[in-house]
Amino acid sequence: MKVILKRDLDDLGLEGAIVNVKEGYARNYLIPKGFALVADNRNIQLMEMQKKKIETNRIKAKEDAEKAAKDLEGIVITIAHKVGEEEKLFGSVTSMDIADEMEKKGISIDRKKILLEKPIKTLGEYDVPVKLHSQVTGSIKVMVIAGE
Repeated sequence: MKVILKRDLDDLGLEGAIVNVKEGYARNYLIPKGFALVADNRNIQLMEMQKKKIETNRIKAKEDAEKAAKDLEGIVITIAHKVGEEEKLFGSVTSMDIADEMEKKGISIDRKKILLEKPIKTLGEYDVPVKLHSQVTGSIKVMVIAGE
C-alpha cells in the first residue's frame, strides 16, 4: 500500500515522501497515529502544493540542530557513582542518567536521542553522541567519577 508520510520517520523516510508499506502497518499504525496519509490523487496533489513549505521547514530544522550541536560541544556532564574493585561501577550509567544530569544543568534532551551503544560500567571520560536531527549528531563529554 502506498502512503504519503506526514513527518520524518527514521525507518521509512522523510516528510512528503511516498513509500510502499504493508497494508496492516499503514491502516493500524501509520494512518491512525497521523504519521501518514493514503497516497490517492487528492492527497498527492495536496502534498505537491506543500512541498516548498516542507522543504523550508526541513532546512530550518537542520540549521537549528547544527546550532544545538555546537552548543553541546562544550558541555561536560559529571556523574558520581558507587565504585567497587578495579574501578568498576555498582550498576551502570545509562542514557537516562545522562539525560537527568543534563536536565539539572537546564538542557532538555530526550534520552532516546542519546546514542549510548552500551551502558557505561567503568570510571573514566566518555564522548557520547546525541542525535539531534536525521543528519546532525552532536557530542557531549561524560565523566564518571567515584561517589558514595
